[in-house]
Amino acid sequence: MLDAPKATEKSFADGKILKCISDGVGVVTFNNPEKRNAMSLDMWEGLGHALIELRDDAEVRVVILVGAGDKAFVSGADISQFEKTRHNAEASEEYSKRSAAPRALLADYPKPTIACIRGFCLGGGMQVAMLADIRIAAENSQFGIPAAKLGIAYGYDGLKHLVSLVGPSWARLLMYTGMRIDAAEALRTGLVERVVPDAELWNATTEIARAISHNAPLAIKAAKLTIAQVLKDPEERDMVAIKAIGTACMDSEDFREGRRAFMEKRKPNFVGR
Repeated sequence: MLDAPKATEKSFADGKILKCISDGVGVVTFNNPEKRNAMSLDMWEGLGHALIELRDDAEVRVVILVGAGDKAFVSGADISQFEKTRHNAEASEEYSKRSAAPRALLADYPKPTIACIRGFCLGGGMQVAMLADIRIAAENSQFGIPAAKLGIAYGYDGLKHLVSLVGPSWARLLMYTGMRIDAAEALRTGLVERVVPDAELWNATTEIARAISHNAPLAIKAAKLTIAQVLKDPEERDMVAIKAIGTACMDSEDFREGRRAFMEKRKPNFVGR
């Protein structure tokens, strides 16, 4: 996805999850285009491994999530696995436990994440996209959660994120009907932050990623942490953590560098400390 000479690549889940790094930007690709990037359990676990490696790489400052091909971001869970992995409540509980760690990792990821959405973004794909910090969609995108058409309970975490983005009324409409909405409707309801022409999607996404990667990592970490705390109930907010990250920013070398660069009318060189 990124410039090959500068990129390092690695695959997981038999090549169905790809990881690439270039110039401070990590990219995770859902690489199952034959099934419109439907997520298998192995892919969930592979996603977790890729995210951990990107989290622990000090050079990576932002992560893009994208689907292979031009048909889908992620079209949902791989329903062909359901007879084996989710055929009843007990099996579904085991499936949820195995996919819970990657979902929790993405939900609380310490670095900014961007979902680059083209084509179908359905079901489990919606869950992945909603766990990202920012969603950029192509005009050809389609969104929906067909759980009611499959007899599936979507789950608390997924619905919590849906309600936080579109509100309870739209969440009810989407969940009760299983309807699909287009990119324009997704933008209007707040499900995505920006819609661009199909041909401009990757460049628009990487432009945002580059802008993030050039900013001060501690300041972005502070913003991400504080916004997450704002969304919690007042009694659950960690005000100590908010104060600590604020102090760390003000005492950082990056703050000094930002001031110097401003006075010298040049671009700052932030190092993340």
